[in-house]
Amino acid sequence: MSGKTVLVTGGAGFLGSHLCDRLVEMGDDVICVDNFFSGSKQNIKHLLGHPRFELIRHDIVRPLFVEAEQIYNLACPASPKAYQYNPIKTIKTSTVGMVNVLGLAKRCGARVLHTSTSEIYGDPEVHPQPEEYWGNVNPVGPRSCYDEGKRVAESLCINYHLAHQLEVRIVRIFNTYGPRMHPDDGRVVSNFIMQALHGKPLTLYGDGLQTRSFCYVDDLIEGFIRMMNQTETIGPVNLGNPGEFTMKQLAQAVLEITGATSGMTHEPLPQDDPKQRCPDISKAEKYLNWRPETNLHQGLQRTIEFYRHVSEAQ
Repeated sequence: MSGKTVLVTGGAGFLGSHLCDRLVEMGDDVICVDNFFSGSKQNIKHLLGHPRFELIRHDIVRPLFVEAEQIYNLACPASPKAYQYNPIKTIKTSTVGMVNVLGLAKRCGARVLHTSTSEIYGDPEVHPQPEEYWGNVNPVGPRSCYDEGKRVAESLCINYHLAHQLEVRIVRIFNTYGPRMHPDDGRVVSNFIMQALHGKPLTLYGDGLQTRSFCYVDDLIEGFIRMMNQTETIGPVNLGNPGEFTMKQLAQAVLEITGATSGMTHEPLPQDDPKQRCPDISKAEKYLNWRPETNLHQGLQRTIEFYRHVSEAQ
């Protein structure tokens, strides 16, 4: 089905801009909403002027009045550096902003896909993490503005669904990377690549043996589309790559692909930094027939190529 009017909140962000590309390519009319707190006009510059693309500068903490058949809610800073910069703003986006998005959907009769996060599992005591796991989150820690905000947003989605029969879909995103990640957003993939390209040692926190799973952006966007357009489950459904790597393995891969010889250095582990993070994607496989296709080496090569162009342009 194409030719729908689709609203993407946070549409000028890393993931949002790739989603807008895909929806326009599919033939949908896309309304991109962003307040540019962490998004960038550069990410959607190539879409400006396209007949099926519209950009609105707006903060979803304030009510929004547009018409749409589907809404992808991606509005929220996602890197620790960004969401801890203004924690009150972060939690308001996930709570007040979520209420506004759901209210808009209720008025329009739109289906909402909300992008939640693996951070709701906190520092997990169950591994890998299935959707049934309730998490181990510090409600007053430095990451709580994001973790707890996203947990409340999921609750709001479910309660709007139960109270108003609103069509909702919830996905939980695990670490995703690729072109258009901000070079200075503080996430591990961008940190390692930029350090390597500038000949600096790659910073490992703790012993570097904590693990993450890394999903390439194109695979994740495919998961979004499939989740939105299926009718078997409202979720939540984990979307991520079940391949698990230590931070040291990731650093070694970045050094190898970039050809950098700068080595690694160690810093203390930040508070509440999860030791393990890996998705159980059996529900995504069952309901969406979805599994990531891009391996870490392929994805890193494409991402490093993007950052090389960014560095050369500066």
